[in-house]
Amino acid sequence: MPEVTINLAAGRTEEQKKAMMLDITQAVVKHTGVDPEAVVVQINEAPLHNKMKGGKTFVERAAAQKK
Repeated sequence: MPEVTINLAAGRTEEQKKAMMLDITQAVVKHTGVDPEAVVVQINEAPLHNKMKGGKTFVERAAAQKK
């Protein structure tokens, strides 16, 4: 059973996440030949204040972009 885990900063809509998981499921089916029922896709979301890049939290990065 193929399992795919995606780590994301929070902020995407439920529709965006569902579409992404569907696309990933279809890619796994296409390239491995497994049944879609065998594919598990999981999204782990981190609140923006719990994720950092380049020494700044994603909250700080978003604030800096608005300036």
